[in-house]
Amino acid sequence: MADRHPSAFSRRRTTLRAIAAGVGFLLVRPSVATPDDLAIALREAFGDRPITPGKLKLEVPRLAENGSVVPVAITVESPMTAQDHVKSIHLFAENNPLPRVLSVELGPYNGRARVATRIRIAASQQIRGVAVMSDGSLWSAAVDVEVTVGGCAP
Repeated sequence: MADRHPSAFSRRRTTLRAIAAGVGFLLVRPSVATPDDLAIALREAFGDRPITPGKLKLEVPRLAENGSVVPVAITVESPMTAQDHVKSIHLFAENNPLPRVLSVELGPYNGRARVATRIRIAASQQIRGVAVMSDGSLWSAAVDVEVTVGGCAP
């Protein structure tokens, strides 16, 4: 080691640190959910009850420039009376690390079954909304969203 130049030793140490940091970033990157994770989240939330397409409308841009702030509006067809109203609205993003993105409780005195918010999505994926009605029925809608810059990854 006596014949080595200190700057060569210093460069080698810097290179090894950079490699170790790169490996660390690969190991610590965020997980991405799968459609199977979405099916599990839906089963946990609603059991084995059938989910019927319809009554729910999702307003989401088909192309989101930034996955960190994707505007979403959810509207459910309902008279919002004591006998017939929306009990809750749920939003799921199939490829997010946590597929369940939003849950909102409603009642007959809300007047309209409409919720608007902004969500964060990891990548291009399907966004699914589910409404739970006062009679226990489940209604849904889904929209495919293309994301140019992800919002859930560092």
